[in-house]
Amino acid sequence: MSLSQSENAPVQGAGLGLRRALLGPLSEPVPNPPDFLEVAPENWIRMGGRRRRRFEEFTERFPFTAHGLSLSLGGPEPLDFGHLAEIREFLRRYNVRCYTEHLSYCSDHGHLYDLMPIPFTEEAVHYVSERIRQVQDFLGERIGIEHVSYYAAPGARMSESEFVNAVLEEADCGLLLDVNNAYVNSINHGYDPREFIASLPGERIMYVHVAGHHDEDVDLKIDTHGSEVIDPVWSLLDLAYSRFGVLPTLLERDFNFPSTGELLAEVDRIRQAQEAVAHETAGRVWR
Repeated sequence: MSLSQSENAPVQGAGLGLRRALLGPLSEPVPNPPDFLEVAPENWIRMGGRRRRRFEEFTERFPFTAHGLSLSLGGPEPLDFGHLAEIREFLRRYNVRCYTEHLSYCSDHGHLYDLMPIPFTEEAVHYVSERIRQVQDFLGERIGIEHVSYYAAPGARMSESEFVNAVLEEADCGLLLDVNNAYVNSINHGYDPREFIASLPGERIMYVHVAGHHDEDVDLKIDTHGSEVIDPVWSLLDLAYSRFGVLPTLLERDFNFPSTGELLAEVDRIRQAQEAVAHETAGRVWR
């Protein structure tokens, strides 16, 4: 039985971000493998040779999602339709279930190599929403946007929640909910992450991210994807499930990889959270 919120969800169950360092370990048979994998298409589009063949073997075994890094939706330069054409071909070649990008910008006459915050203003809502609509028209499908971790809010005239919701509505796009980003931002900017998550439109959520982060200080967290998911973030995932229903959820890990068994145990913890909510819901129905 599917545990996802909706049969219309692009993927099901508990997933894992596929990094090049994981190609070898995940090539071997493993107990409880991920239900789906996610890749940043920029890291794979132009790869050839043996790595491409190995990647293609994975696309035959697993459903895939794509999470972009360099579209720069909020950037000042025109959208790169040459890059988007490569993305579109990649999505179609490998039957990728959905494409998501960051609600940020990362270029201005060159790549900035970071995800910079878009000012939380009405002008920015209109600007980025129009660019998202252009991307969706070009690709011929709805995309999802991820609310990003940020460390400054220059020129903000709206809250993060108001900004994200306004973009989702005006662009008519999907949402990639990142509960670790919600936690990190709540510490760095002093708001309640539960209220932020509850404010989001559940019907637009395509899937969810969980990840670890770095504690720079008691009031400064850095989103790194380089450590285990902590208990407060797992609790926010439980909250999201209780609010919106069981959602497809993916573990992000970019470096400091533990053993394959430890990594997949974290993926399995996602399943346990999904199953707990599913059983609780079934119990309420039967009573």
